[in-house]
Amino acid sequence: MRKRKVLALLLALALVALMLVGCGGMQPNNQQNNTANNETNNQENENSGTAAGTYKLGLGIVNSIEKSKDYQPAEGDNPEVLPVGQVDTTMAAVLFDADGKVVDVIIDVAQNRVNFDADLKVTNRDAELKSKKELGPDYGLINASEIGKEWYEQIEALEAWMVGKTVSEITGMKTFERDPSHLHVPDEPDLKSSVTITVEAYLAAVEKAFANAIEVEGAEKLGLGNKSSIAKSKDYQPAEGDNPEVLPVAQVDTVITATAFDADGKVVGTIIDNAQIRVNFDAEGKVTNRDAELKTKKELGPDYGLINASEIGKEWHEQIEALEDWMVGKTVSEITGMKTFERDPSHLHVPDVPELKSSVTITVEDYLEVVAEAYERAR
Repeated sequence: MRKRKVLALLLALALVALMLVGCGGMQPNNQQNNTANNETNNQENENSGTAAGTYKLGLGIVNSIEKSKDYQPAEGDNPEVLPVGQVDTTMAAVLFDADGKVVDVIIDVAQNRVNFDADLKVTNRDAELKSKKELGPDYGLINASEIGKEWYEQIEALEAWMVGKTVSEITGMKTFERDPSHLHVPDEPDLKSSVTITVEAYLAAVEKAFANAIEVEGAEKLGLGNKSSIAKSKDYQPAEGDNPEVLPVAQVDTVITATAFDADGKVVGTIIDNAQIRVNFDAEGKVTNRDAELKTKKELGPDYGLINASEIGKEWHEQIEALEDWMVGKTVSEITGMKTFERDPSHLHVPDVPELKSSVTITVEDYLEVVAEAYERAR
């Protein structure tokens, strides 16, 4: 009888143990199993090339001066056409997952014009320069839109369509040619009622972003910042005395950043570039470089030529990469609070930070500003 009671007790204890395991009640005693599982998961992540919570951050930039205008004098019923240097800089900040699929994407266009009068003098140096997204409803596409949607609404629909797709799926979008422009608009069922803008430059910018992507860990938000200037554009000046002729130039400098932030607002990765694009005119106001290859400073790399004037013997792309590395792990307030000193005679500021003394002597105001803007607009 006693043996039966002991046997019954052992069976009952075994049943309770099984129930506890099924409910997770034995987890504190399964530490070795949990550790083994974690090691297995970590090994799988290592094999995939990306740790948990790790993404790739990319910035793609496409430039065009195609819409610039030559000077044309009034003739018959045709009015005078004044010269315009127009630079369209399309930019895409993109986060990709381990499979190369888009997690988030932000696209914008800095469509900047430098206007000249009949004497080839710049007339809009003090203009406020806003990107298409910054203009929002003031851009004015809605007036010509067959679907009654403004540019920012259409680009947001295109961004949403890209999420979850690979670059090959995105660039493989079905399109049709819109006469007479010979540019292409989406022919995808999901976009018929939301996107009728031409998409070539947007797809190309996302493709470039993937090609230029860097690994970042802990990204929670993505931001795109940009700032444009036409201050370095040149008026026409005829030769006089010992002074040579100066031909007119429309120069647009657009500083751009794609920046990823963690949950605490700290930078986990940033890519900064400068599209310094020139539209050259002759003495008659005709554009002379329509077929130029338009590269950003990073794309130019060692061909940019800053090293020839650098007191530390470093090219622009090397210096901006050092600045990007310095920003990682810092909040925007820490970044914009960087100690600087004024470099005469330009009155612009360079870093006065010990870790950057031997690596960054370029002026930094615009770079700090666009990262701050990226944070303000991050999502």
